[in-house]
Amino acid sequence: MQYDSAWQEKFADFITTPKKALAHVKPGQRVFIGTGCGEPVALVKALVARAGELSDVEILHLLTKGEAPYADKKYAECFTVNSFYIGENVRKMIQLGAGSYTPVLMSDIPRLFDSGQMPLDVVLIQVTPPNMQGKVSLGVSVDIVKSAAENGSFVIAQVNPQMPWTRGDSCLDIYDIDLLVPVDEPILERPSMPLNETTKTIAKHIVSLIEDGSTVQFGIGRIPHIGRIPPAVLHYLTDKKNIGIHTELITDSVIKLIESGAVDGSRKSTDRGKIVASFCMGSRELYDLVDDNPLFSFRPTEYVNDPHVISRQHKMVAINMALEVDLTGQVCADSQGDKFYSGIGGQVDFGRGASASKGGKSIIVTSSLDAESGKSRIVSCLTPGSGVVTTRGEVQYIVTEYGVAYLHGKSVQERSLALISIAHPDFREQLLKEAIEAHFIPQDFADVEGRFVVASEQIKTSLLLDDGTQINFRPVHPTDESKMRDLIYNLSQETIYYRFMSHQQHFGSKQIHNFVYVDHRKDVAIVGVVPEAHGEDIIAVGRYYLDERTNRAEVAFVIRDAWQNQGIGTFLFKHLVKTAKHNGISGFTAEVLRENKRMQAIFNNSGYKVQNSLEEGVYSISIDF
Repeated sequence: MQYDSAWQEKFADFITTPKKALAHVKPGQRVFIGTGCGEPVALVKALVARAGELSDVEILHLLTKGEAPYADKKYAECFTVNSFYIGENVRKMIQLGAGSYTPVLMSDIPRLFDSGQMPLDVVLIQVTPPNMQGKVSLGVSVDIVKSAAENGSFVIAQVNPQMPWTRGDSCLDIYDIDLLVPVDEPILERPSMPLNETTKTIAKHIVSLIEDGSTVQFGIGRIPHIGRIPPAVLHYLTDKKNIGIHTELITDSVIKLIESGAVDGSRKSTDRGKIVASFCMGSRELYDLVDDNPLFSFRPTEYVNDPHVISRQHKMVAINMALEVDLTGQVCADSQGDKFYSGIGGQVDFGRGASASKGGKSIIVTSSLDAESGKSRIVSCLTPGSGVVTTRGEVQYIVTEYGVAYLHGKSVQERSLALISIAHPDFREQLLKEAIEAHFIPQDFADVEGRFVVASEQIKTSLLLDDGTQINFRPVHPTDESKMRDLIYNLSQETIYYRFMSHQQHFGSKQIHNFVYVDHRKDVAIVGVVPEAHGEDIIAVGRYYLDERTNRAEVAFVIRDAWQNQGIGTFLFKHLVKTAKHNGISGFTAEVLRENKRMQAIFNNSGYKVQNSLEEGVYSISIDF
């Protein structure tokens, strides 16, 4: 971008020093401060320097990354903080009651300014020098700053040649600014934090939900002692294709993703080929990347966070944070009990937009534990004082380091079981008891106590049939109960007879529970699934039960009738053998009816030493590994 080299002479009447500029602030006024790393630090320092002359000045902002010297007890009579999103620099003051938090959807904030409901007396922003047309760019922070500048009564701009010029809708006319304060200094940077193992695991689960050609949003929230999980997802998207980005915030994580070629925005339904954002926080490397780069389009919050705009993107994926989730699916994201922690941000905007998108997904992520207190973040009832940001009626996916729970359209019983299964193992039994006590799930689920376990993902595999159909094999999951019931009741009488050695037509809830709830230590159950519009269907089940006295396991499996005679049983048996050998088991045993020739063939052709003995029409089979 070519700046006007003579701008200071041309606009000399508007130019002043920080001290003189901030002399215009009067007691009782509302002062807005620009967002994130775009914070005009020199102007903020000049404002605080006037503390002894001012009183009852309300400082309003979305999120700032500077030191926030105004948020100090000694200035309590001079400044009051009012934040739309609580950052670390003001959190203590707000939690002590010395500041305020305004909970509001991010998309609604510009309307507060436009309508006059929240008048802005003085607006402090940071911009680039003007170009030859007299336009300045808001650079790394467009978000709600553009609306604030357009609606503020008195606008003071810190003009910094080190601010990158961002393309999109980031410009103001220099004549819409009342005072210009030249300051040549580095803009604020926010270093990237190393990823811990919990964050990495959660990010990998999220990536498994993101299809090629998706457009992704990365929420601005963070979890105490864990950090910001959404940007971590970018580290694992490099193998994806044609990814688009439409998000409030971009960070350094985007750099390598762009270099990998995974992001090109070619499948976006709107803003094709553009990375759309409203602000960025990161290193100088990121700022240099966005500087006058046509790949990026920085737009105001009223566009970026508009649920209608978001919903127009096909395969829109929204990724946002939770501090606590209850078993009915209520998501608390802005408070820890009665203490405000962060803010609503764009969680609702993007959640609703992604849910309405064709092929879209709204994903809420959290860690299973609060690292400081050691308490579960998945709870039977939200901590008193907690606020619901995403309602149980809007929630779709919940992800922790222990897996993914899909809740939309599910009953409270199904939700409870799904969330318990991705809670920390130390809390699953307690959550199960509390769910029964709350009547979220029936009393007969008490019989699964001690077996509410989710198996390691390491035993996943897949089989490609001759007709091109792929069958995925994974551990049985506590949420598979309805799928397992569907499988059992759709087996032919012959298949039921071969598998259960009886002609039973009714399977009680306790028996179904035994199929689904497996401790995965002594026993293993693997299901073969195929994708369907409603999720997936179970078409095969293989299981073994360890006899610890002999170190042998009894093996059994069943295939849905329409899928038999395609090699699935042989594949499933081999996979069970591989799993058992890995777990140090010395062999299998099985009971097989004399008429069940196909099962006998699988065992006898396994390549292992097989011993058979026939008694009353049933073969007792022993297999040595």
